[in-house]
Amino acid sequence: MTTMTDSSVREFKMPDVGEGLTEAEILKWYVQPGDTVTDGQVVCEVETAKAAVELPIPYDGVVRELHFPEGTTVDVGTSIIAVAVGDGAAAAAEPVQEAVADTPATAEAEEPKPEGRQPVLVGYGVSTSSTRRRPRKGAQAPAAAQEASAAIQAEMNGHGSAAPAAPAAPAAPATGDRPLAKPPVRKLAKDLGVDLATVVPSGPDGIITREDVHAAAAEPATPEPQAAPAAVAPAPSPTGAPASYDTTRETRIPVKGVRKATAAAMVGSAFTAPHVTEFVTVDVTRTMKLVEELKQDKEYAGLRVNPLLLIAKALLVAIKRNPDINASWDEAAQEIVVKHYVNLGIAAATPRGLIVPNIKDAHAKTLPQLAGSLGELVSTAREGKTSPAAMQGGTVTITNVGVFGVDTGTPILNPGESAILAVGAIKLQPWVHKGKVKPRQVTTLALSFDHRLVDGELGSKVLADVAAVLEQPKRLISWA
Repeated sequence: MTTMTDSSVREFKMPDVGEGLTEAEILKWYVQPGDTVTDGQVVCEVETAKAAVELPIPYDGVVRELHFPEGTTVDVGTSIIAVAVGDGAAAAAEPVQEAVADTPATAEAEEPKPEGRQPVLVGYGVSTSSTRRRPRKGAQAPAAAQEASAAIQAEMNGHGSAAPAAPAAPAAPATGDRPLAKPPVRKLAKDLGVDLATVVPSGPDGIITREDVHAAAAEPATPEPQAAPAAVAPAPSPTGAPASYDTTRETRIPVKGVRKATAAAMVGSAFTAPHVTEFVTVDVTRTMKLVEELKQDKEYAGLRVNPLLLIAKALLVAIKRNPDINASWDEAAQEIVVKHYVNLGIAAATPRGLIVPNIKDAHAKTLPQLAGSLGELVSTAREGKTSPAAMQGGTVTITNVGVFGVDTGTPILNPGESAILAVGAIKLQPWVHKGKVKPRQVTTLALSFDHRLVDGELGSKVLADVAAVLEQPKRLISWA
């Protein structure tokens, strides 16, 4: 992961943070050239084809150079940051300290000059941003330097023109560090265009929360008045369509990271495995009643109890009774690989796209243990903290499309798996129950399977077993 270029500088390479990954995108740098770093300190956040991951530096030193800007996709094994260590760390920190001390403390600050400095980002020249830097260990910036920094900031905010002093807005408590916020909150701020340095924190110890970012984003903007440009209608083409299109009417989103990997996997799966999907409509009234009973059970206090929990258990029961459904197709060896364990995947929609983390050895878990694992999986996915390892090795998947109000769907298999169960919305519908039409809680299940290794009989048995358990959930006790 690291290599020595000389006796005092180390190059930190982009590691393989997941099995077999070849590249990752740099989402956020947490340090800048001149910053002091310590062993284990997170220096950046990267996004792979599987998840967002924070990268810690493995040694002490001073940042000399960032080789790539945020938003760059870098191959695994490529150096991304240079750090001066040992005697080189002191030499790297000294010019920065002197530059701060020599800054003139005047309201009319001069243009920052790049004398004696190297470009901070390869191909991007010297940085002129106002990013705050970490303080050097054992040293405090002189008061004159702090005043000059404030003057430069005021000039930059005024686009080079002097502006009258305004009352200071509430600011985050001075911590001597960057604003305190978790990575998901930082990404939210980046997506919304909110500068965390301007956000007033409400969390404990001055931590910025998602609510703080949303509040900052919702504040009305006060742009300077300017003359509106005259509207010019584009000349029509011979067909009657405008000669050029208004680019503000559409948005282009780069396909990368999780979304790119998901797209490639779905295309590969759809055109490799012959999909078959079967459907069944089920009366889940008793299951819904059991959910309410479990919520009142002390054994489930603090656990995530919902219909998905019992559906997951019902699928595990069906797999136990029909183990051949839990298999994969080995094309190279021309073999069917039957798994004697179940890593149960749960599809989760996140801001980065659809991910499918899985519960390892779900077949061996009791119902309370399964509830705990489901709760942890969902919370981790929402926070954007799902690790690459959590998304590897799945054997069977559940996708709950019912949360979006739709009845069902025809899900595409995850690569390497033989079955995926889609759960539709649970709705109150007229249903024949004990010879009479009554309002009952009803849902539709859809099971897609790989027809190379799962024939219609096996797929039908699995789907029928899941439906039977949900109609009579007490069977969970006798069949589990």
